[in-house]
Amino acid sequence: MQISSRFTIAIHIFACIETFKEDYKITSDFLSSSINVNPVIIRKILSQLKNAGLIEVARGTGGTAITRPIDEITFYDVYKAVDLLEDGELFHFHENPNPNCPVGKNIHTALDDKLLKIQEAMENEMKKYTIADVVNDIKKNIEKSK
Repeated sequence: MQISSRFTIAIHIFACIETFKEDYKITSDFLSSSINVNPVIIRKILSQLKNAGLIEVARGTGGTAITRPIDEITFYDVYKAVDLLEDGELFHFHENPNPNCPVGKNIHTALDDKLLKIQEAMENEMKKYTIADVVNDIKKNIEKSK
């Protein structure tokens, strides 16, 4: 299991928007220069964030803005926006365990509730952290390096 890089790219996008919003027009090209990925990937993630109501993207001349205070946007919000889960489930269970095997017949009952609790724990932990936490840590690190 691995959460896709879309999650960390999205967090990076928010950090860039917040850090540079006063000095630059935040476009997919601008963001891709910081994140070092193709602007097409950035545009796809921006679209997902926009659909989730977390950002606004201006057409034509471009530019991106965050729709609410960054201390109100949690990692969980970002995760839900960009890492689309199949049926809302983090763990994808193998399709057809053998019902004639004692293990195959009982694997779902043995694992399902445990996997759900693990997912809930991860999601609850993600709700504790916000974009503001990341931006503040970046600012501290910039100040330290001066």
